[in-house]
Amino acid sequence: MKLNKKKNIIDQVKASRKQSRNDEIKAHGKSINYNRIMESNKKYNRKKNRNDENFEL
Repeated sequence: MKLNKKKNIIDQVKASRKQSRNDEIKAHGKSINYNRIMESNKKYNRKKNRNDENFEL
């Protein structure tokens, strides 16, 4: 009984996540990453600039 109840809950959670993802794709045209912060390209990044200079040498 408990395993069947747990499976039903997991199935409901999966279905709600899938529906939420589909709604997000319809609204924005793509999925949005909420876990990782996207860094601006305009922001100065010393390590990236240093790696670019070393790569050219």
